[in-house]
Amino acid sequence: MALLTSKDTTGDKEMAFDFHFPTSKKALIIFTRNPELGKVKTRLAKSVGDESALKIYKFLLKHTVEITENLNVDKYVFYSENIHRDDIWNPDIFRKKIQTGLDLGERMKNAFSEVLEMGYEKVMIVGSDIYELKQKDIEKAFGILDTGQFVIGPATDGGYYLLGMKELNSEIFKNKNWGTSTVLEATLKDLKNQKYILLEERNDIDYFEDLKNIDAFQQFLPPYLDNNFL
Repeated sequence: MALLTSKDTTGDKEMAFDFHFPTSKKALIIFTRNPELGKVKTRLAKSVGDESALKIYKFLLKHTVEITENLNVDKYVFYSENIHRDDIWNPDIFRKKIQTGLDLGERMKNAFSEVLEMGYEKVMIVGSDIYELKQKDIEKAFGILDTGQFVIGPATDGGYYLLGMKELNSEIFKNKNWGTSTVLEATLKDLKNQKYILLEERNDIDYFEDLKNIDAFQQFLPPYLDNNFL
């Protein structure tokens, strides 16, 4: 990342601009929500409460950092609201940007468009709440793009946890009921004439049922969710 400055002639105020230059032919986009109480994992929070939901989301963010920081690709974290300079996303490893758009589809399309226009040959997006996702899964997906046009990681809830492409296809981001079980099916219909590969299905964490049997999350659950309830 290069940091350039210029003078504001109206107020003699120095302004800074970030310019990102590709250091790889591959780029990974990570979509994340700002971890704020009551604003993350709201469907999960209905069962475990806002505080536990926030702790779980922060745990998932840490997991995402661990499985992506050593990837040999350029990495971009797209925040939902505000860029945090001093957080778990090391700015020496992760380049930071803001999501733009009216819905999830438009935000993803804009992120892909922005990164592809920088000159990358392979671009992939992942969420930040897939505990089953591993570094090797992402590496495998980039490898698939050597010969395929698209790669998709299907989620158990009917959506997808990973999407990769070599050139922008705007149609796959339109006319979708985001957050429902129809997203993957509708996306594959848009790609029926394209060459794509599906990865193994993975479970994302949206509801209590998604994590109740996973040991790593038990430390974050409130006491009233005892074994009888589980």
